Amino acid sequence: MATHTTRMLIIGSGPAGLTAAIYGARAGLQPIVVQGLQPGGQLTITTDVENYPGFRDVIQGPWLMQEMQAQAEHVGTRMIWDTIVEVDLSGPPFRAIADSGDVYEGETLVIATGAQARWLGVPGEAELGGKGVSACATCDGFFYRGKKVVVIGGGNTAVEEALYLTNHSQDVTVVHRRDSFRAEKILQDRLFAHSNITVEWNKAVKGFVGELPGGLTGVEVIDTVTGETSVIPADGAFVAIGHAPATELFRGKLELDAAGYIVVEPGTPKTSIPGVFACGDVMDHTYRQAVTAAGTGCMAALDAERFVAEREFAAASAAKVTA
Repeated sequence: MATHTTRMLIIGSGPAGLTAAIYGARAGLQPIVVQGLQPGGQLTITTDVENYPGFRDVIQGPWLMQEMQAQAEHVGTRMIWDTIVEVDLSGPPFRAIADSGDVYEGETLVIATGAQARWLGVPGEAELGGKGVSACATCDGFFYRGKKVVVIGGGNTAVEEALYLTNHSQDVTVVHRRDSFRAEKILQDRLFAHSNITVEWNKAVKGFVGELPGGLTGVEVIDTVTGETSVIPADGAFVAIGHAPATELFRGKLELDAAGYIVVEPGTPKTSIPGVFACGDVMDHTYRQAVTAAGTGCMAALDAERFVAEREFAAASAAKVTA
């Protein structure tokens, strides 16, 4: 077991964590990034990326994350392949204990553990992921211009995804296992008023149908009232049953909202504990985009730099008074 110390400890290595590392390293904070179970975050399981600024052509998610990591390392970030299993936020320094037994201590802590889309766990979902099955209409809807798409879910996320997809498709079907939506009434009113959207009530998804390397051809559903099964033809299917932020480590130690996201001071990455910052999808349940995650990672690093500078100034002032 070893103890690693740094002025900025970052947990998570997606766009938010790596952007924080780039800015932190350039500020001389010598950041350590503990990468976690999925180094690179959700983009490492995303194939085509067409909406990240600066690239005219479609790029690959894993490649983008490799480039971000290389940039972070180039400016002085230390990347550690380990998983944090326990944290002590009584600092600074803030302590994180890893699965390996190593201890990481940071004068500041940046939490960038992200969130994971909730999946149905039905046949074909994993196999056709990225080949017709997605959990992000904003990310992938563009690829289904003029094609038939299906959205699965009944909450705000599902209704919002369906409305967004009408920008690209004139044939959007929402599949919901109940006979009414949980979504806010204003969203429901917009959906029901849209001529390009139809709703399949009382339908539960049994699986996704398709062939590789081709892709999705349909969504198999079962009627929850009659028990009859059918296949809804589709080129794209969007699972919209919510996201789960990776905040279990911080439950009872940081303020979380009802959905489990870390609560931050509005317009900042500052959590309920000074010196602890949250960025990316772990605190953003609204946008959940790589570019917005990167932006909040930059904010976290800038605020961490200010926090360190203020502590050093206070310590120097106290030393002068003592002398």
